[in-house]
Amino acid sequence: MNPIILVVIFIVTSIVGYLIIKNVPSLLHTPLMSGMNALSGVTILGAIAVVGLTFFAQSNEHLILGQIIGGIAIIAATVNVVGGFGITHRMLKMFVKKKKKSES
Repeated sequence: MNPIILVVIFIVTSIVGYLIIKNVPSLLHTPLMSGMNALSGVTILGAIAVVGLTFFAQSNEHLILGQIIGGIAIIAATVNVVGGFGITHRMLKMFVKKKKKSES
């Protein structure tokens, strides 16, 4: 596929995604973040598959490049998942009712 078409698709989807997220009410941000964490988990699996498939590549010229890019994708997606779950946990703690101290 033509790289210019891929760049245009990326730009259009980024703009549409931003406009959709901007209009989401703040009450739905926590479930939305949990969904994004799940998608980042899929990204991790895809990156692991790419790194694994580069071991079976026919030519060695793209072997190292595929492993490096796949490794960077694994690290970036893992940081995204861990950070996303950390932020989601902090947001959910805001909704926990605090226990009243019993008077004795």
